[in-house]
Amino acid sequence: MRKEKKKIIIVTLLAAFVLALAGCGSNQIGKKKETIRILSGSENKVLENILTECSKETGVEIEMTYKGSVDIMNTLKDGATEYDAVWPASSLWISLGDTQHLVKYDTSVSISPVVFGIRSSLAKKLGFVDHEVSVSDILDAINQKKLTFCMTSATQSNSGASAYIGFLYALLGKTEALTEEDLDQKQLKEDITSLLSGVDRSSGSSDWLKEMFLAGDFDAMVNYECLIIDANKQLEKEGRETLYVVYPYDGLSIADSPLGYVDHGNADKQEAFLAIQEYLLSDKIQEAIQQTGRRTGYKGVPEEDKKYFHSEWGVDTDRVLSPITMPSEKVLMKALNLYQTSFRKPSLNVYCLDFSGSMSGEGNSQLVAAMEQILIQKNAEKNLLQAEEDEINIVITFDDTILHVYQLDDAKPESLEELYESIKEEEIGGGTDMYLAAEEALELITSNYQIKDFTPAIILMTDGESGDINREEFIRHYRSLDADVPVFSIMFGNADSSQLDELAEITNARVFDGREDLISAFRSVKGYN
Repeated sequence: MRKEKKKIIIVTLLAAFVLALAGCGSNQIGKKKETIRILSGSENKVLENILTECSKETGVEIEMTYKGSVDIMNTLKDGATEYDAVWPASSLWISLGDTQHLVKYDTSVSISPVVFGIRSSLAKKLGFVDHEVSVSDILDAINQKKLTFCMTSATQSNSGASAYIGFLYALLGKTEALTEEDLDQKQLKEDITSLLSGVDRSSGSSDWLKEMFLAGDFDAMVNYECLIIDANKQLEKEGRETLYVVYPYDGLSIADSPLGYVDHGNADKQEAFLAIQEYLLSDKIQEAIQQTGRRTGYKGVPEEDKKYFHSEWGVDTDRVLSPITMPSEKVLMKALNLYQTSFRKPSLNVYCLDFSGSMSGEGNSQLVAAMEQILIQKNAEKNLLQAEEDEINIVITFDDTILHVYQLDDAKPESLEELYESIKEEEIGGGTDMYLAAEEALELITSNYQIKDFTPAIILMTDGESGDINREEFIRHYRSLDADVPVFSIMFGNADSSQLDELAEITNARVFDGREDLISAFRSVKGYN
């Protein structure tokens, strides 16, 4: 009997010992697995496989949310309560947004210069291959109608902001920091307006700019070197002409990709964040990151990694990167506001707004609130979405018919406010025919305006499945035109995503999901033109 009791005790102790050993192999002893929510720029999507492995190795769940640079800045200003970390493209946006001093341990994970990627044959024709190229050389090509390019919005995306600030330095011939007086120079306005007139498509996201470029027929794009490399891999795979990388030597900007912890006073979250950061900064993972076309230092690329950067594409792995110095916050914000209101190519916006019966109540209230954020300029200014002085705004209200067309050929704040008041007074009723509204928008744009003088967009918002009586007519009309007019859609309520996806594919645009936050969706789509 004693032997049996002793045996039970030994087995129990052995079981406890095995469980203890199992616990020692886990970083989750006595506590639940931590989740780190990271607010990130879209350019980091390409690192998702690395982040998946990071989660496995560290035992920390990683949730990525991708937003534009201005959204990251504003989220930080509001306290970033829903996030544990931020990972913008540039330290600039932490500096501007972290007014509450919440961000700790922010460290650069990789760097990538902002460059021009120009079709190789065109770059050769322009004399840019194997030559140092200045911003003035690029401006000359634009003025001679030899070059157009795609670029993200300078007020919504870091690659656009970085390129734009680089242009300003170069056009002013500055090496020291920009001043407010510099921005007031008449010649600067003429030069930067001419340069930005070469933008034939805009985007609110660097990653989507790459996707848009791949789906379209464009001369060039301004983007991160790593995304140009990524685009070239796809172009080469498809047997298409690759891009040649051009580094404007007098206006080179660098994205330093800082990952920082947002301190909300949770020690376990901080420990989990530091585990992620340590993993990403380890030698092995830094090499893996470099293999995606991102650099891990300013003094060129190690010999063993040069094969990932493809010198035949113009990628200069021996170049020592000497970025421009970003101006003070006050000067930077003035520069961004001038871009939005005076310097950029004017937008030609046609808003097709659904006033069908199903929009009654909350749907209509949210739609009107969203337009208030765009049209009332004191609201638009908060998100750097103000109207440019020569901007055109048209609103088409529809159900299963065209209800009203409001056409505004000036962008005075009082005129935009009157347009908003007209939208507020619109009545609800009827079915839904978004194709009829889109056809009306297309006709107005192509019949009344020189598209090359604007950045055009049809912005379609619907909450219901549309009848398709006019579908074929719209598609046929669109394809018959030699015009690049994207139809951006905002999905709301029970909208048919397949119908909206088809419009986006045909017009090289995208669909935004407004079902959770219609106002944010409107702000996002406005950042694309």
